[in-house]
Amino acid sequence: MKKACFIFNFDSNEEAKVIASSLDPEIKNKIPKTKVKVSLEKETFSLEIEAKDISSLRAACNSYLRWINTALNVKRNI
Repeated sequence: MKKACFIFNFDSNEEAKVIASSLDPEIKNKIPKTKVKVSLEKETFSLEIEAKDISSLRAACNSYLRWINTALNVKRNI
C-alpha cells in the first residue's frame, strides 16, 4: 500500500471543523482502491490516504486537496 499524509493547521478550531465536515460526504462515498482516515484536534486537521497503487494515490490526493481548497474558498468568501 502507498500512503500520503497531510496536516493542515487552521486559524481556529471552528475553521478546522467546517473543513472536516465539508469532506464527510466525500469520505462516505469512497474513492475506489483507497482508504481515507481523518482526525481533528483543536485547529489541526489531518488527512491520511492509503491506496493500492501510486496512480490511485495520486488521484485521491488531488481530489481531496481540491475539495479542501474549494471548501476554504467558499468559507472565506462568505
